[in-house]
Amino acid sequence: MNLTTSNQDLRRDLQGLASDLKWSAVELMRIAVRLSEAGNEADAQAVIRICQVMQDGEDRLEGYSEEVKGQRIIRSSADI
Repeated sequence: MNLTTSNQDLRRDLQGLASDLKWSAVELMRIAVRLSEAGNEADAQAVIRICQVMQDGEDRLEGYSEEVKGQRIIRSSADI
């Protein structure tokens, strides 16, 4: 069974947000490396912890996207 347009949009939005989180985490990791190289290890570790939270969020969003694909999460017309 194919997804409705609203569910396709929901899945695309979830994937897009997951991608944004991934890109942001990669950029923050670069900043963490520079902080560490500059001798600011405490801030580098704080940024790394933020990246881990973002990566967990990315994983959850990807999981939700798969649930939409499998039609376990469905957007009703009232949700739009």
